[in-house]
Amino acid sequence: MSLPIAIERRLLTGQEFELVARSHYPALCSLERPALVELARQLRDYRGKARDVARERRRAQRGKAEPRGTNPEVAPEGLTRKKQVFASALKRVNKELSRQPETPETQGEITRRALAMKRAARLHRHPTSRRTARHGMNPVESQAVEGTIDPRRVGSVSQQGRDFQGKKDS
Repeated sequence: MSLPIAIERRLLTGQEFELVARSHYPALCSLERPALVELARQLRDYRGKARDVARERRRAQRGKAEPRGTNPEVAPEGLTRKKQVFASALKRVNKELSRQPETPETQGEITRRALAMKRAARLHRHPTSRRTARHGMNPVESQAVEGTIDPRRVGSVSQQGRDFQGKKDS
């Protein structure tokens, strides 16, 4: 879950917040690939530092390690949230990195790739809709000739119904 920028500003120091602010979208889209790679590296470092310190403080609270630092009694929840802020910023930067190609394609490369895709699409033909050999039983078409009706008798049933109704009405 992402946090509002006001909470990010409260959790982070000035230098850390400037780094995370560059990972938000209006500023993120204007960065070039080398700057994005450097930003991701810095965010990874800060996230790792926050993760390690929070882990050490949790261990110290449980009594599994010696407390370090000037104020070891401080709860690690703030550091965990700080780590989450860096993780979400890193996720945004990685998504933007995946969108940008490593080297931009030239128009010739794009055209060649499109031609290869077009030629590959031509090779896939659908089979014809006739009978083909398959495994198992196949239905056999009936050889019986359908009976034909004498054209003079086609309307006789409906005419017979009209005649009977006329006799009944009169």
